[in-house]
Amino acid sequence: MSEQSSSGADAITVMVVDDHPMWREGVARDLAERGLDVVATAPDADAAVRIAQAVRPRVVLMDLNLGARSGVHATEAILDKLPDTKVLVLSASGEHADVLQAVKAGATGYLVKSASVQELIDAVRRTAEGYPVFTPGLAGLVLGEYRRLADEPVGPAGAAPVLTERETDVLRLVAKGLTAKQIGERLVVSHRTVESHVQNTLRKLQLHNRAQLVRYAIEQGLADD
Repeated sequence: MSEQSSSGADAITVMVVDDHPMWREGVARDLAERGLDVVATAPDADAAVRIAQAVRPRVVLMDLNLGARSGVHATEAILDKLPDTKVLVLSASGEHADVLQAVKAGATGYLVKSASVQELIDAVRRTAEGYPVFTPGLAGLVLGEYRRLADEPVGPAGAAPVLTERETDVLRLVAKGLTAKQIGERLVVSHRTVESHVQNTLRKLQLHNRAQLVRYAIEQGLADD
C-alpha cells in the first residue's frame, strides 16, 4: 500500500508506517500540507520494508505496534537495506523498554503520539539531517541506560580509536543534537572547523553518518550533561 505525492523535488521524502488507517492518513496529510513529500504509507512491518526499498524515503515515520512484526523489526530491516534512511519512531508508548529497543534497532529519534503537529514537523526535519530527536524526558532515559551499559566490559576486542580532546568535545555536543553552527559558537570555532572534526571522527571510528556517531557517543558514555 503506497501513496504518492506531487510535492517539490527539494522536499524531504517521508514514508508513514502505522496500522491504523485514519491515523496513518491523517499524519500523512499533516506532513504533506506543511511541505514534506509523503512518498508512501504502509500498514505493517512487512509492507514497510518492501515499500521502503522501492521508494527509498529520506525519513520513515515508524509506529511500533504493527501486529505480527513490530516496528522495531521493520526499523532493523529497513536500515539494513537502506543505511542512509533515517527512522523516527512515533508511538503511543513512552515506556523505557520500547524507547531503548527502538534506538538499539537504529532509530534516530522517538516521539510519543501526544506531540503537536508542529513538534512532529520539526522532528522530521531534524531527523532528516541526522540529529537525534526525543520527546522531552525520553532522551535522559536513553542516555542513562547507555551510560550504564558503557560501564560494562563488553564490545569488540582491540584498542579503541583515539580521539583528540577537541574531537571528543565536538562528539559530546553532536550527541546532544547541536548543529555545527551551535557547536562552533559553544567552542568558539568556525562551523567549518566543527565539520572537519566531525568528518575526522567519523573516519577514525569507521562510521558513516551523524546518527551512528550519536549512538557511538551514547554507548561510550560521552553524552554527558
